Amino acid sequence: MELQNIKKKTFGTFAGVFTPTTLTILGVIMYIRQPWVVGNAGVIGALAIVLLSVAITFTTALSLSSITTNVRIGSGGAFSLISQSLGLEIGGAIGIPFYFAQAIAVAMYIFGFREGLQTLTPDVNPFILDIGIFSLVLIIAFISTSFAFKIQYVILGVILLSLVSIYGALLTNELNYSIEWFGKYSGSIENNFNGSSFWIVFAVFFPAVTGVMAGANMSGDLTNPRKSIPIGTISSVIITTIIYISLIFVAALIATPEELAGNYNVFIDKALYSPIVLAGLLGATLSSALGSFVGAPRILLALGEKRILPQSQRLAKLSSKGEPVNAMLITAVIVIIGIFLRNLNTIAPILTMFFMITYAMVNIVALVEQSLGLPSYRPTLKIPLFVPAIGALGSIAIMFVMNVIVALFSLVFIVFFYLYLVKMNIKSAAGDSRSGLFTALAEWATKKTNNLRQEREVRSWRPDLLMPVSMPKELRSSFKLIHSIIYPKGSIKILALRNVNEIEQKNLENFLKNAVKKFKESELSVSYTTIDNTDFNTTVNVSMQSLNAAFFKPNIIFASIDTSTSNLNYYNNLLLDAKKNNFGLIIYIPFSTASLAIEKSINLWITNVPEDWKESFNINNNDLSTLISLLICRNWKGNIEVHIMNNNRKMEFSKTDIEDLHTMVRFPKNTTISINQGELLDNVIRERNTDVNIFNVEEGMLVEDMVKLVNHSRISAIFCVDSDFENVLV
Repeated sequence: MELQNIKKKTFGTFAGVFTPTTLTILGVIMYIRQPWVVGNAGVIGALAIVLLSVAITFTTALSLSSITTNVRIGSGGAFSLISQSLGLEIGGAIGIPFYFAQAIAVAMYIFGFREGLQTLTPDVNPFILDIGIFSLVLIIAFISTSFAFKIQYVILGVILLSLVSIYGALLTNELNYSIEWFGKYSGSIENNFNGSSFWIVFAVFFPAVTGVMAGANMSGDLTNPRKSIPIGTISSVIITTIIYISLIFVAALIATPEELAGNYNVFIDKALYSPIVLAGLLGATLSSALGSFVGAPRILLALGEKRILPQSQRLAKLSSKGEPVNAMLITAVIVIIGIFLRNLNTIAPILTMFFMITYAMVNIVALVEQSLGLPSYRPTLKIPLFVPAIGALGSIAIMFVMNVIVALFSLVFIVFFYLYLVKMNIKSAAGDSRSGLFTALAEWATKKTNNLRQEREVRSWRPDLLMPVSMPKELRSSFKLIHSIIYPKGSIKILALRNVNEIEQKNLENFLKNAVKKFKESELSVSYTTIDNTDFNTTVNVSMQSLNAAFFKPNIIFASIDTSTSNLNYYNNLLLDAKKNNFGLIIYIPFSTASLAIEKSINLWITNVPEDWKESFNINNNDLSTLISLLICRNWKGNIEVHIMNNNRKMEFSKTDIEDLHTMVRFPKNTTISINQGELLDNVIRERNTDVNIFNVEEGMLVEDMVKLVNHSRISAIFCVDSDFENVLV
């Protein structure tokens, strides 16, 4: 038995979610940058920055919690949620960069810890300190996740004591009651106080609240993630928000705006007991590094379990203690690379963008799931639709506010991973909600279309075929022609009639499966069903009547006839049924020895054109045959010869009329148009230099007449009957 199957999840809400989330949010920015935020933005500006930041993360926390109460979340946190809803490709495209962001963030937290530590050990080489700190993180994590979380309890206690010491500053310092409500945005030491702006200050503060995923990353190690993630995450966000808001007023009271903007260590210097605040700063950065190093391998583990990355089987391997050892080792290598880079200022903005994209996608998942209204979406924590909408739009907007170029680069990076995963053609055993999403979009489009216009628009016509089949040879002989008609945007539904011979029925089903597979290789829309009826006309007639109630219904019946068949009366009845149900009809009659020849030349025969065709935009029953000739010509890359049969003495086709017809139909440039007189059969026999003849079905023409045309011309032919939904002149 694999270790994955015997692994026990041991962490509850407090240890697995609340503690790591709280420790990641209450980080270095709270200690050494929040006073600067107040000094620049004033109390009102600082409140706006905190509340705007929390609006993004709190909506994300609510979306995350709502989704979690509806699905059986696996390992990988946000990756698991996104994959279950939008598919492994999008989940992986977000999960891969999110993993790298979490891993590199460890190096950033180590740098923050080292900067605080250097106040105590100024003579030690910074690089040696970095390696030493990471070694400590590595040892704690490799002992066990449980041990790492126990260390975090100690750190949480130190941070709480440091907060008490900061609040205690109100008792030991002369208070500044001349509070600056609206700041002057004076800038910072680094830019010689040459000014800043609301969004610059916002960008500095925002990373402070981006720890909402810390608990969710441990989803694979939680006893009850459906319960623990919502309670732990939401309670952590609420408590840390109250702390951040209260510290705005503490900062404004214990120092002047000039002191706040010019001294990053105001909270340390003015605290009731400074050493404990420094210890809190060190503990916050250490816990963030530890939390990220414990969480990042879990994301990599989840990617490995879904076979998304190379060597996935090794990445998904667990130790006897249930730890993702290989994933932790790879993460350690990435962290060391980050430490060797020394200055992460160029990479840090991209990492922030990856966090923001992840938050946006979590909100989009909640938005999609809630909008679909599927019965399977029954979260025990329900949220209004505007919550994920604010979270998604806010996350994307903040990305571009921070840095347009970096935001675009990050999105390109995501798209690259997505295209890579699409090419891999990965499959999920659990499935996802994408089919529901596309169905909902189709339903929405259907409703909008019906509101705009009840009847079908002739300009939106495309070939959607319904083909009755009783024997494999009917589809086999016409497969290439059907492909030439419907490619690239048409469709075909195959209606298989039940064969009383079980062996023949089995052969038909096997053939249809292969035919459908072949159509799908060209990304064509194709489906088939078997009707438990052996009567041809009844089956097709009832099918047309039933499909008339559907929106996405076929509009053309396609039938293939063998010239040697003796059951032609079936197809004469089909002519009547198609007209009665307002379906178009295509009857293909291949000549036995020629079929479609070299698929290059097409003869289109147009008959009974009315005298006022230009004024009425009506060429009688010649629309479908003309449209089919154009579609086949495009896919054959061939040429069309148009033969207009004109036996009406009152009507003359001038050179201008021919040019107008060419222009109005938009025939290909190499199309020739000629005017013919006499009997159709005689003209067809004279024009034998073609691969296929295309006719409209004239009034009174029977299938026997069609077979006669094919046999005498010795050329395969397509016969078309218009419905009311075609007009080649529009």
